[in-house]
Amino acid sequence: MKVTLIGAGPGDAELMTIKGLNRLKQADVVLYDRLVGEDIISIIPDTVEKICVGKHTGKHPVSQEEIASLMISKAKQGLHVVRLKGGDPFVFGRGGEELEILYENNIPFEVIPGVSSPIAAGVYAGIPLTHRDYSSSLHIITGHAKKNGQLDIDFKRLAGLNGTFVILMGIASLENICTGFLEAGMDGQTPAAIVENATLKSQRKFVGTLKTLFELSQRNHVVSPSVVIIGAVCTLSDKLGTL
Repeated sequence: MKVTLIGAGPGDAELMTIKGLNRLKQADVVLYDRLVGEDIISIIPDTVEKICVGKHTGKHPVSQEEIASLMISKAKQGLHVVRLKGGDPFVFGRGGEELEILYENNIPFEVIPGVSSPIAAGVYAGIPLTHRDYSSSLHIITGHAKKNGQLDIDFKRLAGLNGTFVILMGIASLENICTGFLEAGMDGQTPAAIVENATLKSQRKFVGTLKTLFELSQRNHVVSPSVVIIGAVCTLSDKLGTL
């Protein structure tokens, strides 16, 4: 009886850790998220039970409670359960919440980190998230609004920092995010970028400014999953980008 929480990385199967791949091949059952790439799913042996528990924006066909119940019931059958999550389990992946439930039910667990999408998106887009000449801090923010549609972002405080801001799950709220920073006093000419489907063959990158970013996303029909990066480091994208 055991649950292994594995970060599958940002999409490219070659970016998954060796330890994660080894545990995946040892599983009896795998509960995987929507953002886990097909190349990674194909690595799972045919003898392993595979259950998709993925969520889409505003659509949760399998609730968080049901996911927890599946993990517990499968583990109590004496199976090695792998909970396969996109990116890293502890970076806006609700991994901590799932481990708390396992702890409360006395189920042994292991966590294997994965390459988080903010890091990978920056690298694959040629945007170093930290740079001595451009940014003194890095801030990773969720752009997912609450049920009342309000963003839980302290724009005023962030706008006063000389940093790089990486927003996950922010495409649906991008207009409000850009407006929030602008109204908080951030310069509209601040470089900004969107990286769609980071690390995959379908990756697209769009570089503009805080003032133009939303219109840029609309004109190019940008969709989720996408990572938004705001900060002076975005000016290095053309020079350092390889895709």
